[in-house]
Amino acid sequence: MHLIEVLTPFHRNQFFNLSFDIYKSDENWVCPLQNDIDSVFDPKKNNFFNFGKCTRWILLDENAKTIGRIAAFINFKKANLEVVPTGGCGFFECIEDQAAANMLFDTAKEWLVQNGMQAMIGPVNFGENDMWWGLLIEGFKQPFYGMNYNPPYYKNLFESYGFTIKYEQISNSIDIRKGLPEKVSKIANWVSKRKGNSFQFLDPKNIDKYARDFMEIYNDAWKDFENFTGVTEETIRETITKIKPIMDPRLIWFAYVDNEPASFTMILPDTNELINGLNGKLDFFGKIHFVWNKFTVKHTRMRAVIMGTKERYRNMGLESAMFMKLQEYTRPLVHYKELELSWVGDFNSKMLSVHHTIGATFSKKHATYHKVF
Repeated sequence: MHLIEVLTPFHRNQFFNLSFDIYKSDENWVCPLQNDIDSVFDPKKNNFFNFGKCTRWILLDENAKTIGRIAAFINFKKANLEVVPTGGCGFFECIEDQAAANMLFDTAKEWLVQNGMQAMIGPVNFGENDMWWGLLIEGFKQPFYGMNYNPPYYKNLFESYGFTIKYEQISNSIDIRKGLPEKVSKIANWVSKRKGNSFQFLDPKNIDKYARDFMEIYNDAWKDFENFTGVTEETIRETITKIKPIMDPRLIWFAYVDNEPASFTMILPDTNELINGLNGKLDFFGKIHFVWNKFTVKHTRMRAVIMGTKERYRNMGLESAMFMKLQEYTRPLVHYKELELSWVGDFNSKMLSVHHTIGATFSKKHATYHKVF
């Protein structure tokens, strides 16, 4: 076996195409878009290169067949917030062979050590943690777009190498057709009519305003969590621009208290319902297929990518009111059936409590692993 750093278009395609071999018999897997994967490693498209670095490799067997891949990242804003300087690995794929997996993990480790790191977490993304983050360990069903999916044996490959779970990531699900529990509906109605409270869905013509509101809420809501670093308006605008082709503005809600941004929830239709069958390609024919699907496919699934409420406005029922607004829009459309709330760390008991209150049930569990060198 030997490793090759991905530096050419040919090796970039080998890196991407390995997934077709790994998942050829798995009906749940949906091939992600190659453009989205490649953009993670493109300094012109990923602003995390402004404060970090990354690289990736493929592993070949003695017959020059690709049997594994891995990437390694350093986010210098976060690396030194851990007990020891910590980098990341991700985009891992491998045949069921511990020796092959160990070679991939060792390669990522050696690169991180050369760059001053003393530990790594994985599988993670060189970007925000709402995409390609964590190893799936429970709930092996069709993933929502941007959620890592992998064979069950990956858990053993990670743990046999010496990784231990740093935290678990819980995704819960709501049957959107059932509506909110009666008690929650009453609270949501009261909250939505309370003087000073107002609710707005995202206006695509006013992205700058909502990017500022998002930043203000998010940076307050998450400030007390370990190793938190705030997001910038630039990152948020970049994200909104990226999701524009698939977003439904009336699924993205903001709550205000006396005109102050207080809470938000960002929900997206499941892109996997549009790209299933494209084999990850948005070439000429892929774009035609995508546009055709966009106007003919009726989404049945949605994913709550991220939610947040300022500390001073928690326990006011704002989240319930926003979900009521969401259901007022989606239920008459009929085709929407499932909303996945993904993901919430096991350390975030307050948000898990919100999920339980609005009637969500368990869907999937991912794990973020950690290894000190």
